[in-house]
Amino acid sequence: MSDFKLKHKTASKFSEHIAYKITQCLKYLLNIFYGTKYAKRAVILETIAAVPGMVAGMFNHLKALRRMKDDEGWIRELLGEAENERMHLMIFLDIAKPSWVERALVLLGQGAFIMVYSLIYVLSSKIAHRVVGYFEEEACKSYTEYLSKIDAGEVENVAAPKIAIDYYQLPSDAMLREVIIKIRDDEAKHRDRNHSFADAYENHNLPAHQH
Repeated sequence: MSDFKLKHKTASKFSEHIAYKITQCLKYLLNIFYGTKYAKRAVILETIAAVPGMVAGMFNHLKALRRMKDDEGWIRELLGEAENERMHLMIFLDIAKPSWVERALVLLGQGAFIMVYSLIYVLSSKIAHRVVGYFEEEACKSYTEYLSKIDAGEVENVAAPKIAIDYYQLPSDAMLREVIIKIRDDEAKHRDRNHSFADAYENHNLPAHQH
């Protein structure tokens, strides 16, 4: 059973307001393109979500090398997050089957977000992690809406793709609804971890190489 809860960290500091505004801009752009086409929306969502862990992992890796200090497990966790989000993307590519035009849009969005997020991470790692925390909050909301549409019969509860069954070790007759629950649980974990990473920067409670 899932112990998922929708959560929102209220923005109280200037840096949190900036992070929240960035997230709202991303959400606005996402809504322009796909609105309530949930599977195709998820493709864009996961394309963007797969970027921060890899970017943060790379910068922390380089910082650890430069300062010759242990990273205390941050790099592995960040790269694990990127891998998890990449698998979400693979699952939704199978479900949504985007056209070549939509795939081109995905590539453009990914390229732009890599540059933007890298710049944010260099300027303020704290804001960068807070952005991901808020972005994952929105992902949790989006997948909750997706589930409600399936439950209401507005979106067909199709058979789960084999890639999802293998990745989550689901029964062979698993349905889309079970996959969405698993993915939403993943997003909730990333939400909480990135908010805690941002809090660590806020409180200077960082691995030795990041002080």
